[in-house]
Amino acid sequence: MSDQWDYLVDVLVAGTGAAGLTAAVTAADQGLDVLVVESTAKWGGTTSISGGGLWMPANPLMIRDGVRDSTKEALEYMDDVIGDAGPASSPERRMAFLRTGPEVVRFLGRKGVRWRRSPDYPDYYPDRPGGKVGRSLEVAAFDTRLLGDWYASSRARDGVPLPLMTDDVWLLTRAWSTVSGFVRGARFVFRSLGAYASGKRPVGLGGALVCSLMHIVRTQQTPVWLSAPVVELVVEDGEVTGAVVEKDGRRRRVRARRGVVLGGGGFARNREWREKHHGLPGYSSAPEGDLGTAIDAGARAGGALALMDDAWWGASVLGTGGDAHFMVAERSMPFGLMVDARGDRFANESESYVDLGHHMLRHDVPGPMWLITEARHARRYLNTSLLGHKKEWTRAGILFEAASLETLARKIDVAPERLLATVERFNGFARTGVDEDFGRGRTVYDNYYGDPRVRPNPNLGPLEKGPFRAVRVHPGDLGTKGGLLTDEHARVLREDGSVVTGLYAAGNTTASVMGRTYPGPGSTIGPAVVFGYLASRHAATR
Repeated sequence: MSDQWDYLVDVLVAGTGAAGLTAAVTAADQGLDVLVVESTAKWGGTTSISGGGLWMPANPLMIRDGVRDSTKEALEYMDDVIGDAGPASSPERRMAFLRTGPEVVRFLGRKGVRWRRSPDYPDYYPDRPGGKVGRSLEVAAFDTRLLGDWYASSRARDGVPLPLMTDDVWLLTRAWSTVSGFVRGARFVFRSLGAYASGKRPVGLGGALVCSLMHIVRTQQTPVWLSAPVVELVVEDGEVTGAVVEKDGRRRRVRARRGVVLGGGGFARNREWREKHHGLPGYSSAPEGDLGTAIDAGARAGGALALMDDAWWGASVLGTGGDAHFMVAERSMPFGLMVDARGDRFANESESYVDLGHHMLRHDVPGPMWLITEARHARRYLNTSLLGHKKEWTRAGILFEAASLETLARKIDVAPERLLATVERFNGFARTGVDEDFGRGRTVYDNYYGDPRVRPNPNLGPLEKGPFRAVRVHPGDLGTKGGLLTDEHARVLREDGSVVTGLYAAGNTTASVMGRTYPGPGSTIGPAVVFGYLASRHAATR
């Protein structure tokens, strides 16, 4: 049989994001012969341009810091928040994620990943049973010099090439309006200058995570092929035994004795699939290579699909080049609100981005949606989605500015009296501190991106001072949430619940264990790492 194959390995991993690289590190640690293939010319996947956080309840760093948490509390929280989301979020998969998370953190820490806590970052529903603050982890800034020439092909170069951490962001957005923000900003500047002065070339956020993992992969001497998509999986007698990989213009048959792990991302940039499953072309922040090829290969090998109609939604601004700018802090800061084409509010602007995205999609008023802000919003806070685009977006009709709300309303084709009535009602809530319509500013998560100087509610500042701005927003996403159905060992399942032997999947290639919601910061990458780890651990037993 060996003459039918071009390469023989124990484990073939498709994808170089958090899921794929974790699977590769784990398999090599088990003494297995591993090959990693990446469909694009850049490695790192969506993870590399993300915030890089991992939601990991009861993790070792929490325990070290004396923060009480437990698998029981986290499961109670997941059960309450996620509810019944079908087999993708089965009780077995939830428990596998929670029990394995701390183990993966310790394992990768031993391999060299430098973990840091985000102690102030709340769960997205902190008022629900089992909700906590500080369950998220991230990776300390990574010195990219350690990767040598490999960093040149890293997708992390497309992200934020600075030693930024997620727990910096919430304070940096108000660096010139609060003392805590200014102090954090100063620390960030000195930290960055110190790193560069010492000759380091640091990267933070998701880039730090994938670079840390790739450094381990390179240290383990695992080969990584770029521009090498999986064309199809080889199935013999119902078992996946390998894959056909296209490399350097020709197809190569790779035998995987222990299994194939698919971690090739979702289908955020596949317009045909987006139209079919979501009813829109997609306004995604995911990379251009996120085309669903791994999902398609797994489905053709017999894998079942689930949650294909969902994504990691959130409000986004669509730039002039078609690039989506995901909004996190901007919509939550005081002195701003969101309205529909009639000029009415339709949701809590400070709620979790996936909830806001769902509300945008379900809202039945046709026409554009807008983030309306006043002068203090622009003057006090860092608007990261707008940064560097003001003139360009104004010329393109994405951003409008006017001295009065009446004039602004006419510019965006909204009845002035309707918008004025909405703002007047909102300003009343800002004065009392209670949003009687949507409860904005009620939870510690809402307050996370608020301004503590604004009272009585840090998320509610009145719109009174011009100039006023309106920026058009779309239901964008960080990636898709649907894909191959897997079990608690990350094995791909058929429609009848049986296992596609030899085939594993993790990350956005799979239907999410988080169901249709987003329990906390890092609910995408946390499970990607855990199930990538579980896939290789199980493959090692075959």
